[in-house]
Amino acid sequence: MSAPTTQIRSRSTAVDRSQVYLELTKPRITMMVLLTVAVGFFCSRAATGSPLALLHVLIGTALACSGSGALNQYLEREVDGQMDRTRFRPLPSRRISSSAAMALGAALAVSGVVYLAATVNLLAAGLNALTVVVYLSVYTPLKRVSPLSTLAGAIPGALPPVIGWGAAANSLGVGAAVLFAIIFLWQVPHFLAIGWMYREDYSRAGFPMLAVIDKDGDVTARQMVVYSLALLPVSLCLTAAGISGNVYFWCATVAGVGYFAASVSAARSRTVAGARRLLLASVIYLPLLFGSLFFEKLIPAVVRQSGNMPTLGAK
Repeated sequence: MSAPTTQIRSRSTAVDRSQVYLELTKPRITMMVLLTVAVGFFCSRAATGSPLALLHVLIGTALACSGSGALNQYLEREVDGQMDRTRFRPLPSRRISSSAAMALGAALAVSGVVYLAATVNLLAAGLNALTVVVYLSVYTPLKRVSPLSTLAGAIPGALPPVIGWGAAANSLGVGAAVLFAIIFLWQVPHFLAIGWMYREDYSRAGFPMLAVIDKDGDVTARQMVVYSLALLPVSLCLTAAGISGNVYFWCATVAGVGYFAASVSAARSRTVAGARRLLLASVIYLPLLFGSLFFEKLIPAVVRQSGNMPTLGAK
């Protein structure tokens, strides 16, 4: 075998291995988590806007979140192989060993918490550690025994903006609580929609999801509507607390009404198509909501900075 051929194969192997490691860390979830961390950071009145401070909290959270994703796949490797939507993940498809996945996940999770403690503050590190622990030791095992796992999983899912707030202020406040409540309430219809879409898959793997045990869909439909309805006034509490302005208020109102309407439609139809529309509405909701927050926080800073710049004709 020639040297160039050996080098090409070595590069190909390295690329394949990197792809496996990336899949283990659940990058799409990590990106969404980092978005909510940034929202919490910028919403805190104590935020200095320091790019370095924001960078540190994003790096630490990304490490811990990636590690949690890998450890979650390690813990669920057997049931993942029984579901169509997860059987091609790295562990069920045997593209990586269980020990390697566990080692990678543990190293990333621990390093993320340690990094935050060293570069940000102990509050952010503690909140991140709490997120990892609840996700892996409460939510993950509860998925096999109770439909309440959705609510348990919504807790670590709602903590990232609180981490961002704590990183900026080194304390917590009303705004952090509201951000937590927004993400918590948003997750329930989102995951109920996913559960309804893949209810047969979850049933085959032995997951007692609400959509699986609620055969006629009455409870699932009711919870979709109740949580999306509660989300609307809660999301407006950011404006009432003086954290956001009119742009956010109207975006939150429009997005909230749309999310509620999609929940009502899914509750009435109780079909996969209706659940898919609700899932789409949930995916649109957060970027619209948080995009308006970023607009309100960042645009005034740009305007202030440009106001200090010299203009043509200035002496």
